[in-house]
Amino acid sequence: MPYVMRPGEHVVGIDIGGTNILATVIDHELRIVARCKKKSRSKKGSDSTEDRIVKAVQEALTEAGVTKIKGIGAGAPGPLDPVKGIIFDTPNLAWKRFPLAKMLSESFGVPAAVDNDVNLGTYGEWYFGKIRECRYVVGIFPGTGIGGGFIIDGKLYYGFSGSACEIGHMTVEVNGPFCGCGKRGCLEAVASRIAIAEQIAALAARYDAPFIYDNCGTDLNEIRSTIIAKAIESGEKKVEAVVRKAAYYVGIAVGNLVNILSPDAIVLGGGLVEAMQELYVEEVTRGMDDHALPYMRKNVRLVTARLGDDAVAMGAGLHILDKLDS
Repeated sequence: MPYVMRPGEHVVGIDIGGTNILATVIDHELRIVARCKKKSRSKKGSDSTEDRIVKAVQEALTEAGVTKIKGIGAGAPGPLDPVKGIIFDTPNLAWKRFPLAKMLSESFGVPAAVDNDVNLGTYGEWYFGKIRECRYVVGIFPGTGIGGGFIIDGKLYYGFSGSACEIGHMTVEVNGPFCGCGKRGCLEAVASRIAIAEQIAALAARYDAPFIYDNCGTDLNEIRSTIIAKAIESGEKKVEAVVRKAAYYVGIAVGNLVNILSPDAIVLGGGLVEAMQELYVEEVTRGMDDHALPYMRKNVRLVTARLGDDAVAMGAGLHILDKLDS
């Protein structure tokens, strides 16, 4: 049970991504009362990501009219040490062995806690979502990569290395395409948004996806989840087939996780799921049903995330409350 704040007390929850920073102020009823969103890097390089994080927190506090806080929680991508709050390597932010927790604590004079962003997104969805009563929860968030988290009896599971649940690097296709990690056939390599966009760009180049070609050309950065959803709505069957196959791969991974971990709930989040929820869940369910043992699949709930962009920040706020309680 996290530390219970009294009326008038607040914590800050931060979601630090490769593209955006979201800083939120959370009150004693665990409601977001203010938020500030900034780009992770300035276009002119006039200030560092660290400076932008501090400014985002300061602006959120000013909006909330809050001058004192109990602590700060932050979710960040990349391999990290959740005990010491050190980011080992985050290429998009140019961090190597960066002491994020120390920086936040020294900047605001309060305790700070740092964890993997998908861990905290899973934690937030479990606590505030549709599955609070569940004891064993797996979170899967397909996006630019594919992250995962695992909760046991209300606590995040880290494993021996501290980086458990790298679901995106589960092998689902032996000798499949290369992944950014250097291995072949990882889930990320066949089912991430980047993997989907690469296949759709090839369709567009042949003009087999005219909606995509007319709106994005073959630029992978422009082929985003919302555009893909609109292409499918416009009747582009080959684009739909690409997304269905990717979602089915996620279902294969879910089936394997059911067999290994026996969770009582799976929560799916991220932009791909939000943009094409019905189609995506249908294919994940089919993949899970095809690959999970029937007696282990029985009664496992598959739900979609409900917090949207706030999931990581809300999970980060809960995380610092856990640290304050301990």
